[in-house]
Amino acid sequence: MIFETERLLFREMTQSDFQDLAEILQNPKVMYAYEHLFSEQDVQEWLDRQIGRYRKYGFGLWAVQLKASNAMIGQAGLTMQPYKDTEVLEIGYLLKEGFWHCGYAREAACGCKKYAFERLNADTVYAIIKADNAPSIKVAESIGMKKEAEFFTRYYHGDRLHFLYSAHRESPALQAGPNPSL
Repeated sequence: MIFETERLLFREMTQSDFQDLAEILQNPKVMYAYEHLFSEQDVQEWLDRQIGRYRKYGFGLWAVQLKASNAMIGQAGLTMQPYKDTEVLEIGYLLKEGFWHCGYAREAACGCKKYAFERLNADTVYAIIKADNAPSIKVAESIGMKKEAEFFTRYYHGDRLHFLYSAHRESPALQAGPNPSL
């Protein structure tokens, strides 16, 4: 296990997660923001990419399981994503359709943000969100992220407007509150 939240467990995905992952990546409602459904080969490549990220960075998109049942309900985690001429540490998640509107996306994103700041010692985390993805914008804003930029990126069917959201770690002085001796 990588970490846990109130209702969720996060762990590295393995080959045995292929069917659960396919249920996510092959659902047109889940993948509408990607504008692309995944073939069996695409699902395998996605899974292999996550396993490669675990080796390279020590993180990636992890399996998200319900504590109550151990059922895999989605994937969430941190990945390095291209932005302009650099890479940014991004929070990402995709949940099975049957687990939408339960607060799991917000809980997962919040847990990943905390992991980035506390375990990876990151100063900033980002979310790259397609402009028409209102649910993901709502999640980003609900965990304290602010829109920082707008940009276009190439998708399967052309250039699409995206928003760059970010959250910054508070400095220790700010977290402690005002200094009473001042």
